[in-house]
Amino acid sequence: MAHMQLGSKYVTEEAITEWKKSKGYEKPLFFNTQSNTLNGYLTDTIFFNNSIKLFTFDFGQSDQGRDIGADIYERMWPSLAIALPTFILGLFVNICLSLLVTIFYRTKFDTSLVIGAIILMSISGLFYIILGQYLFAKVWQWLPVSGYSPSEDFWKFLILPVIISVVSGLGGGFRWYRTIFLEEIEKDYIKVARSKGLGEIEVLFKHLLKNAMLPILTGVVVIIPLLFMGSLITEAFFSIPGLGSYTIDAIYTQDFSIVRTMVFFGSVLYIIGLILTDIAYAWADPRIRL
Repeated sequence: MAHMQLGSKYVTEEAITEWKKSKGYEKPLFFNTQSNTLNGYLTDTIFFNNSIKLFTFDFGQSDQGRDIGADIYERMWPSLAIALPTFILGLFVNICLSLLVTIFYRTKFDTSLVIGAIILMSISGLFYIILGQYLFAKVWQWLPVSGYSPSEDFWKFLILPVIISVVSGLGGGFRWYRTIFLEEIEKDYIKVARSKGLGEIEVLFKHLLKNAMLPILTGVVVIIPLLFMGSLITEAFFSIPGLGSYTIDAIYTQDFSIVRTMVFFGSVLYIIGLILTDIAYAWADPRIRL
């Protein structure tokens, strides 16, 4: 880190020591056993000086002197612009396709879709990005290959990343929801609904989908931090100035102030997601409230 920040090929030990003192990295991590006071034993440490303020959401400044809180606020919007459409569209496509397959369970159509899902899961996400950029941007020239603009035509820069993100996650999402729905389709309440003469679409969307909400909510909570944190790979390859590329750049330049903040921010979002999931459980299943 010192070599990167000092920007010199040959850095003396004195310069490194001075840099560590200026950043407070010469102190112990958690406990300062050399301190003469109990207060200094806990407070005169790297963790207390650099990390404890994060719990008050005081993110401080990066090693380049930029306000990290302002950067997060500025960069969260491009991340949300990609993550929200990807999340909504991907969830809709996966659920509808998985519900459709339950009608054709154990048929050639079902087998073909499962094989296709396994093939999609076996291909690296980088392949989808490179292929999409080559076809849509270079060969057909329908969309820009990368970049982002906050102007009115910003949507042109989002179409390709959103489509690629949905397609790359289609295999795993389809198999996940298919397994959930197949477990429900054999239960007695489905047989009773069909015996009453209800249409298959009504049975699937009104009865099966409602009773499968709990495992669906469990899978959705994992995605909640990504809605704000952004996709590291997608934003890096498409030059989207979101939180994902912000984290990647910080790792590359070893700006530990930003990395520490983003790890903390992601952890807080994940905990909030878990709490919201428990609340959603009670909303989706009245038996839990009782």
